[in-house]
Amino acid sequence: MQWHQVLAFVAAVTPLTLLPGTSFTLVTQQVIAGSRADGVRAALGSVCGLLVHATFAAVGLSALVMSSAQALTVVKVAGGVYLVWLGVTTWRSTHRGAEPATRRRRPRLPWSRLGGFGQGLFSNVLNPKAASVYLTLVPQFLTTDHAIAPQIAVLSLAHIAVALVWLLFWSSVVAAARTVIDTPRFRRGMSRVAGAVLIGLGIRTATAR
Repeated sequence: MQWHQVLAFVAAVTPLTLLPGTSFTLVTQQVIAGSRADGVRAALGSVCGLLVHATFAAVGLSALVMSSAQALTVVKVAGGVYLVWLGVTTWRSTHRGAEPATRRRRPRLPWSRLGGFGQGLFSNVLNPKAASVYLTLVPQFLTTDHAIAPQIAVLSLAHIAVALVWLLFWSSVVAAARTVIDTPRFRRGMSRVAGAVLIGLGIRTATAR
């Protein structure tokens, strides 16, 4: 795998990582309810959850390519179509009215009584959005010229680095501010960036030779 492929993956996954989601919300909640250390533990648990998804993807995609090299092409095309659809729906969601944060009620999760690390781990392992990164985005950067598992390992380490840097930075910001900066404008802006990236990746896959 070439460095330019890794950098391209980092450029693609970064806006998706910055998009407020489960890990972002959990780290924010942990810092506000406890301390920055609690947020750090939640961040570490979240990136360990990414390792679980990467392992499953490495085993599944490696077996798929071993059975048929053309199968990876099918996975890429299907993933590209899905990425376009996901990008369009993500972009369209920015035009919907956002419910005020003070009125939102978050369901109590089964692992809510665990420590920050355990909450971060289980919330990400059971997060379908995190799984979709390895089922739709990662295959776009794989080649059949080399073993699949090492390529996924490199991409997952890059993803983990981006996620960990962002979550640690965010935990410091929240600890310093002690207020929730997750405003509707911020969410809309990040959703639009993520939607544009997803659509671009889907089109790239559809037009690639």
